[in-house]
Amino acid sequence: MEDSSDLYDEYETDNTPPWADHQHQCLEDQDNVECLRRKIKYFFMNPCEKYHARGRKPWKLVLQIIKIVLITVQLVSFGLSNQMVVTFKEENLMTFKHLFLKDYVDGSSDTYAVYRQDDVYEYIDYIIDKYGHLHNITVGNHEYEKKGSIYTPMTVCQEFYLNGSILPSNDTFEIDVKVVTECLEVSPMYHTSLQEGYPHFELHFKRMLTVKITFVLKAINLQTVRHRELPDCYDFTVIITFDNQVHSGRIKVDLENDVDINECRDWKVTGASARNINLTVLFDCLIIVTCITSFALCTRSVINGIQLQLEYTLYCRKNIGKEVPLSDKLEFLNGWYILIIVSDMLSIIGSILKIEIQTKVLTSYDICSILLGTGTMLVWIGVIRYMGYFRKYNILILTLRAAFPNVIRFICCAGIIYLSYCFCGWIVLGPYHEKFRTLNTVSECLFSLINGDDMYPTFKNMKQKSSLVWVFSRVYLYSFVSLFIYMILSLFITIITDTYDTIKQQQQSV
Repeated sequence: MEDSSDLYDEYETDNTPPWADHQHQCLEDQDNVECLRRKIKYFFMNPCEKYHARGRKPWKLVLQIIKIVLITVQLVSFGLSNQMVVTFKEENLMTFKHLFLKDYVDGSSDTYAVYRQDDVYEYIDYIIDKYGHLHNITVGNHEYEKKGSIYTPMTVCQEFYLNGSILPSNDTFEIDVKVVTECLEVSPMYHTSLQEGYPHFELHFKRMLTVKITFVLKAINLQTVRHRELPDCYDFTVIITFDNQVHSGRIKVDLENDVDINECRDWKVTGASARNINLTVLFDCLIIVTCITSFALCTRSVINGIQLQLEYTLYCRKNIGKEVPLSDKLEFLNGWYILIIVSDMLSIIGSILKIEIQTKVLTSYDICSILLGTGTMLVWIGVIRYMGYFRKYNILILTLRAAFPNVIRFICCAGIIYLSYCFCGWIVLGPYHEKFRTLNTVSECLFSLINGDDMYPTFKNMKQKSSLVWVFSRVYLYSFVSLFIYMILSLFITIITDTYDTIKQQQQSV
């Protein structure tokens, strides 16, 4: 009795039954499971559902709508400014062709060539003469490049084989393939002909590879003043090439134009204020702040998703004893947020470059265009995420998502067949058809055929110099068109259609 009394007293003093700890632990586990379930359910809600559940305002959605408007306005503004730059470059290139290429006609770049030795000397003399009389003939604001007080001269360089004895009449030749470059300099406003002013400079036509005439002209793009933008100063490196590498008796003449855009050093604009430029810079700064805010919010959401995925994985490993599949883990990583983060980064860097271009610190129009254009494209693609909240629009997103793996596998198989046709067409039809001269043009031609473009000219322009190759070309083209349009393209459409029907039936059964 005494022992039982002691046990009773001990139980009274502890005041906790032996099964109470186990029951309390179960209640805690149930609360944790329910809490985790609620977290996961809330994480996968859309902004409207989150607002109805907890009254949380969809700040990211509102911010994305504002950002789309701001970035689109910025892109249009920069596009109009960039268009003036492109127009100025293209028109200057056309101007130089008319100024320095004798008897040049618009659209004659592919056929502009010389065939006689006297013509080569005459065309070079023509370039030197027009270069020397530039101030008297140009209607633009072109000037010679000046380094200090000395004008930069024009260079005429001839590339030719070191030694060679070529006798086609005897079917013999001896050639040293080492290439030698011989140059001379012609000062601006120095009016003379090549043979008179430089009698020692002789063109070795049988060994000649190229003759390159290079000079630099400067100009200022004044049309930007009308749009309240500071003008840019341009350096045009003009390169005129007489190409004789084929040695076919036809020397092709081509004019290229390398452009460098620089900040004008001393400038003064009367009748216009810098207010618009400052407003544009402030607008770009507003876009940078908006993108940084969007970047921070989306990054926080991605981090929360990763933390929730780790918590869910740990729960499954400890309580269920199973590993979560990779596909389920990826569900917590929202691809739309990744897309928005990338677009924000591109837009921020592009806006910084645009500010520097606007203030004439930098002149990298191409890099800025790529960044802003890609960023805007991704922002607009991100709108599809919010369209997916509506059931009728969500079917497109679900179809693309479900069909994507099958489409990739199908493209890999079809790409192998496509490449085989590219290589075959290049090596067989290249000598007889201009659309098959290079692998790039072959790929472009075949891709056009798949889309039904330019079919008849492709068949018609095949030269019938070889009957065997002509017959092969017919078999090649007919088989390619039949295989890709009637079979491969139809199968591709079938994959998308079947996926669409499956998704549609699943939505109707819900």
